[in-house]
Amino acid sequence: MEWHFPGEHAWRIALSFLPVTANDLPNGLNSAGSKSPASVWAGTVPGIVLVAMITSVAYSARNLSGFVLFSPMILAVVAGMVYSNVLGTPAHAKAGIAFSQRRLLRFAIVLLGFQLTLGQVAGIGLGGVGIVAAALGATFLFTVTIGRLIGVEANLAQLIAAGTSICGASAIVATNIVTDARDEDVTYAVAAITLFGTVAMLGFPLLAALFGLDQHAFGLWAGTSIHEVAQVIGAGFQNGTLAGETATVAKLTRVAMLAPMVIALGLIARRRSTDVSATKPPMPWFVVAFVAVVALNSLVTVPAQVHSAITLAAQIMLTMGLAAMGLQADISQLRSRGLRPLLLAFSAFLFIACFSLMLVKLA
Repeated sequence: MEWHFPGEHAWRIALSFLPVTANDLPNGLNSAGSKSPASVWAGTVPGIVLVAMITSVAYSARNLSGFVLFSPMILAVVAGMVYSNVLGTPAHAKAGIAFSQRRLLRFAIVLLGFQLTLGQVAGIGLGGVGIVAAALGATFLFTVTIGRLIGVEANLAQLIAAGTSICGASAIVATNIVTDARDEDVTYAVAAITLFGTVAMLGFPLLAALFGLDQHAFGLWAGTSIHEVAQVIGAGFQNGTLAGETATVAKLTRVAMLAPMVIALGLIARRRSTDVSATKPPMPWFVVAFVAVVALNSLVTVPAQVHSAITLAAQIMLTMGLAAMGLQADISQLRSRGLRPLLLAFSAFLFIACFSLMLVKLA
């Protein structure tokens, strides 16, 4: 028995009218044995259109009751997985999907730099920055170590560690550029981080009074320990304006630490490489660009309308990139990972919550 979704035929008809070009032929060659820039770009169009459609579905679904708590990025991953595993991904869409997964995601991470200034980092003080840095480093090392002890693959453990300790899905994507894990590992890590980040967003505000945290302390705790930026904002402002602002700045400080973390992982990966002739630089270009954008944003006042447009563009491109990952995820391979990676993500979630709370209480 074949399964069909409403609108499946419309999707397939729409894709059938898109051009099939050099990328659809063996080795990406056209009949003349060459590949022109125009044909290369045309070959990415079907996949980009499919990714854009998945992204539109994700944004539309978020307006439905019951889905409000989930970001469009997460809904896009799920929608992409459902489409690819039930309907199948068209062969002539693969080039565009790969483009969305790599180029768009990296550029979106660069644009995240416009959400942060050095002045914002200074706003939580040296003590706050120290708490953020200590929690980040300790959580990453804890997660990687526990992953090794319970038998989780090193690449997947690093993705879970980055997503928990830094900034959720964005950190997972950025880290994967140097760890080069499988698409299924990225999808698994994003799903696990989203699950426990959502638990933190809903549960942490209820614990502020129990732990005797004022607005500043709660904001610092939430910003240091909750996974996604949107989740931090959602949790922080539930306990007041000061808590929300402090949480946001603390979280963006963690985002700024994405660059040195990726650089360090790149250096480690290169040092462990057995290919002595490898020339791949340990610092991906997007990391340098991210730092440059933060510096620019610190020196130049970006008009509010331009800033809002950049923020929206970054979110859309991140969503498209994660939709592309969902389209390439094989559910059977995800199931083969078992429960150990989920246990690892849960352990990392508990560790960063407890460790950062201890640091905030001692400060």
